[in-house]
Amino acid sequence: MKKVEVVAAIIYFEDKILCVQRPKNNLSYISEKFEFPGGKIEENETKKEALQREIFEELNISMKIKSFFMTVVHEYPDFELTMHSYKCEVDTKEVFLNEHISLEWLNLNELQKLDWAGADIPIVNKLLMNE
Repeated sequence: MKKVEVVAAIIYFEDKILCVQRPKNNLSYISEKFEFPGGKIEENETKKEALQREIFEELNISMKIKSFFMTVVHEYPDFELTMHSYKCEVDTKEVFLNEHISLEWLNLNELQKLDWAGADIPIVNKLLMNE
């Protein structure tokens, strides 16, 4: 099974968390699902460098990486995903969706109302347990 390693940002603005929706995809299990933004780590790149680059590419924002949150290993039907997540902060809600089709800024207790990608669900659950 193909293995993919990525980073993801749990982006806070004040008490809201940024949730972004993936576009339609021929892989039904991730098509139009919500996720924490991020992406693949490139060669010779640290996880934090990858996270800053991916967030700038996807959302046109820079952010402050506050702390490592958790690593999720999730098996999708076609590949295994290892996702390292970090708590981050921004000082504006102004983002530009370069890859996603919608976004929501939600309070912690609202996160469960979204249809999350499988790999993101353990992050949502841990956020709810820890707060």
